[in-house]
Amino acid sequence: MSDFINNYGFLIVSMIFGAILGLSVYLPLMAGQLSLATPGFYALGGYIAAILSTQVFKFTGNLFPVPFLLLEMLLAGLVSAVLAIALGIPVLRLRGIYLAIATIAFVEILRVLALNLEITGGAVGIFAIPQPFQTQIEYLWIALPLLIISMLFLYRLERIRVGRALSAIREDELAADAMGINPTHYKVLSFTLGAVLAGLVGAVSAHFLNTWNARQGTFDASIIYLAFVLIGGSRTFVGPVLGGIVLTALPEALRAMAGIGNLPTWLANFLRDGRLIIFGLLIVIGSVFYPQGIITPDLLKRLKPVKR
Repeated sequence: MSDFINNYGFLIVSMIFGAILGLSVYLPLMAGQLSLATPGFYALGGYIAAILSTQVFKFTGNLFPVPFLLLEMLLAGLVSAVLAIALGIPVLRLRGIYLAIATIAFVEILRVLALNLEITGGAVGIFAIPQPFQTQIEYLWIALPLLIISMLFLYRLERIRVGRALSAIREDELAADAMGINPTHYKVLSFTLGAVLAGLVGAVSAHFLNTWNARQGTFDASIIYLAFVLIGGSRTFVGPVLGGIVLTALPEALRAMAGIGNLPTWLANFLRDGRLIIFGLLIVIGSVFYPQGIITPDLLKRLKPVKR
């Protein structure tokens, strides 16, 4: 068991981070907003943690103090919230593909700034980010509670007035506005909550990866995080969690399958080198046959035990 944890600790923690990033994309979708800004806030949170831990906080010893890490997460969440509000008020007036393009532009602006600013390390990035834990699997002490708290928050959010307002906006914004719901207010709220979640994950990930550069916030990452929601499910928070976990593990699982003996050489090479092709095919097939994702509210209702 210890060998398994040591070998797959990085993957296990990455799966948890993937689930949380899926929830970050899901929050704006609750209000019908196709936002692809998650990588931008994720990268922003990572840069805040990387800069603070390497240039501001001074510590002695081998391990970076966990309270400092929690403070970095707090600051990353606050900065992400402020930027999300400033960006969301004008941008969230757009809809559909126009909103997606605007948020992609935001991600690219942050990426270009990171490539050209001295404080972010330019194209090289920031290296030797101090570690708060001795092993990678110990990051579960931060990642797992963050995922659980996020899921409990969304479980409650979907069942209160705010969640019902977001659902009404997603189904018909004009009808929701006619009923007295302020669409701009709730769309900015959901967008900001998603940004905060991405910023928190970015702050932890900077330490987890030990290095941080502009490659962490790209358009490719936007598509991958969106796939977590499209495949897992876009109508309940359980879907993005499942999608983030499964799709994060999928490339590694295919690489492991390629190492099985007695496989034809062409098949082993395809599994090893063509995993991104398989990943893309799954996105297309899932979008066609499961337009609301694998996990839907109806499926969850059928899985609930019948009360007698």
